[in-house]
Amino acid sequence: MEEKYVPSAVEGKWQQFWDTHKSFKATEDATRKKYYLLEMFPYPSGKIHMGHVRNYSIGDVIARFKRMQGYNVLHPMGWDAFGMPAENAAIQHKSHPAKWTYENIAYMRGQLKRLGLSYDWERELATCDVDYYKWEQKIFLEMYKKGLAYKKSSAVNWCPKCETVLANEQVEDGCCWRCDSMVQQKELEQWSFRITNYAQELLDDTYKLTGWPERVLTMQRNWIGRSVGCEIDFPLESGLGKIKVFTTRQDTVFGATFMSLAAEHPLALDLASTGQRAAVEAFIDKVKKTDRIKRSSDDQEKEGVFTGSYCVNPVTNVKMPIYLANFVLMDYGTGAVMAVPTHDQRDFEFAKKYDLPLKVVIQPEGETLEAAAMTEAYTAEGTMVNSGRFDGMGNADAKEAIADFLEKEGIGKKTVNFRLRDWGISRQRYWGNPIPVINCDLCGVVPVPETDLPVVLPMDAEFTGEGGNPLARVESFTTCTCPQCGEAARRETDTMDTFVQSSWYFLRYCSPKFTSGPLDREEVEHWMPVDQYIGGIEHAVLHLLYARFFTKVLRDLGYCNVDEPFSNLLTQGMVIKDGAKMSKSKGNVVDPNALIERYGADTARLFSLFAAPPEKDLDWSDQGVDGSYRFLNRVWRLVYDVLPAIKQAGSVQVDQLSADGKKLRRAVHKTIKKVSEDVEDRFHFNTAIAAVMELVNAIHGFAAKDAPENVAVVREAVESVVRLLAPFVPHFAEELWAELGHEVALEQAGWPGYDADAVVDEEITVVIQVNGKLRSKLTVAPDAKEDDVRAAALADDKILPYLEGKTVKKVVYVPGKLVSIVVA
Repeated sequence: MEEKYVPSAVEGKWQQFWDTHKSFKATEDATRKKYYLLEMFPYPSGKIHMGHVRNYSIGDVIARFKRMQGYNVLHPMGWDAFGMPAENAAIQHKSHPAKWTYENIAYMRGQLKRLGLSYDWERELATCDVDYYKWEQKIFLEMYKKGLAYKKSSAVNWCPKCETVLANEQVEDGCCWRCDSMVQQKELEQWSFRITNYAQELLDDTYKLTGWPERVLTMQRNWIGRSVGCEIDFPLESGLGKIKVFTTRQDTVFGATFMSLAAEHPLALDLASTGQRAAVEAFIDKVKKTDRIKRSSDDQEKEGVFTGSYCVNPVTNVKMPIYLANFVLMDYGTGAVMAVPTHDQRDFEFAKKYDLPLKVVIQPEGETLEAAAMTEAYTAEGTMVNSGRFDGMGNADAKEAIADFLEKEGIGKKTVNFRLRDWGISRQRYWGNPIPVINCDLCGVVPVPETDLPVVLPMDAEFTGEGGNPLARVESFTTCTCPQCGEAARRETDTMDTFVQSSWYFLRYCSPKFTSGPLDREEVEHWMPVDQYIGGIEHAVLHLLYARFFTKVLRDLGYCNVDEPFSNLLTQGMVIKDGAKMSKSKGNVVDPNALIERYGADTARLFSLFAAPPEKDLDWSDQGVDGSYRFLNRVWRLVYDVLPAIKQAGSVQVDQLSADGKKLRRAVHKTIKKVSEDVEDRFHFNTAIAAVMELVNAIHGFAAKDAPENVAVVREAVESVVRLLAPFVPHFAEELWAELGHEVALEQAGWPGYDADAVVDEEITVVIQVNGKLRSKLTVAPDAKEDDVRAAALADDKILPYLEGKTVKKVVYVPGKLVSIVVA
């Protein structure tokens, strides 16, 4: 054994051992308790970064820890492989997305293996593999039959240069995230999933997810956005129809003085009078070029245009002008808002700007609001005024009464509305899963027969960066025969949003080689749900919500029996350097390859786990990396130094230990207890590692050679250090474990238990306070009686000066912690 730790001599050896022995292969075993551990799978961008190192190291600690505890652990890895970046690379490098993607997968797989991550690589999948996406096509067809997948015209974010739909998160400051072109709003026929059918269940089940961060649950609840209120019909003054609004503030309906419509509202142009049509068209065009997120922001300037038309307030019969307003969105409620400027701040600002009438209908207690004198909207509770029969009521009670009145009069109804909108999955790009439908001039939309699946993505598309979706130009793909009438037809050339693939991959891991359907129900029932899921909080709404939705759909289609995919969720922090998240554009990236070359994978893992708790951001420190490497070398030398003396040591004989030997043994078992609790209960890996460091210090300070009877406790201490470090630095620990003479691998050796008697202190240090200030300390036995501790505190030489000439009014003993003396 070398006295100096050389990672390159150790890590490859154990990676080969794990690979040869299939150490992490997971098989169903009803006799052992299962544990499904999963980190969000990566996009194969070409290289892993320090965020990957941290994320996957966190997961690996938990997986290895659970195996050592005896759990049957499933810990798979795969690739979220479809998506626009591959097309960008194909255009840039004059390559093909498939070639670029699979080359990246091969390289990144090697990088992850080099980190010593304990994945069951036999379950590896890539979402661009035909064997994966063909089953997704089958699921799509079943959703289509159930009415959960449908095609309709809707407003989308459209990049005119890339010629594709963009998700909201792909629009940055109103521009395309790829080419910086100004994004437009465009009406397009596109495929959607009816996630709104599950809105209430998705909301209700957030209250069952006790293992999720409250922040994530709050974000999902807000995104689903359940609102209880009323739908109210406002007749058009022309008598040719009505505008339906949804409001949660029906108590303010008597104060509605104008109507605001979204620019995308289907009546927007129809309501434009001849004199206002040009202004309306210009406003609509301007709004459609504005980022949706900006439009809904409170600090966005409120702008609008009068349509030239009017509607009638159904409870006051007052004629109300109809405006288009930039802050009204079509995808919430009905796309129309009854404007009550005195009791809604956005309406107030709009009314002031366009000199529209204000009418107070709720008065605060002890105060009288005058509409002309108001400087902001009054949105708190109060008493109803100017509201007919409801005057004098508290507005909270009036909500229910007015709702009943609207229903009785046939001008409205109680309803529940959700902010959540159906999930548009159409993407006008090549590198995605083909949507398995055929468009026939005679039959319309015709699903591809299941016997004809998969619809395989053709490999002969050309990537020029011009002319929109390359798939639409592959005639051999688009030209087909209608399965219903036999006439010439064309395949759908939209592909599925990549979020579809990531919405069920965790289920496919349970039976990735299954060839009779998307999932093997028996194996899914064995492994699901995922016991611990790990990933960034940036996925809180989209991926995590879609995954929950898809799981419920697959349950209802009969593929599984789980309601929720992830029992526990950990959202890890980012890696920060020089005050900013690591990124190429900021020039603050640390290359994991260079780090591993210099220090080894275990040092990279140890630093990323020790520098901060998993849920917090990690501040990069070159000194911290160096410190982690020095610590491993210190442990290495310690084992080397004591090895000759402890190699033949037997088991610990507690009654033969010296006082110092008992003290060291107590430190060992206290450390085992703390590390176990920190890893198991809190994932506080940083404090767990710190506890092992303290134990190493204690071993260094113990003179084993001067007390032969203590050799066994030194061996116990050293072996405990190695076992406790095993999940964090697995190559390092395996090498030392073998050097200590063990033929069984560490994970088979199991996690160390602690002796409950050994962790009980023989003495306890108790703090003594006088009038709240620390004045002394007292050493007592753990089972010391309260009266004896009080008496000893009052007799303490350091305390006596503070008691002279004073009256002791109270002495309180907090067992094992402090004695509080109150004097006057």
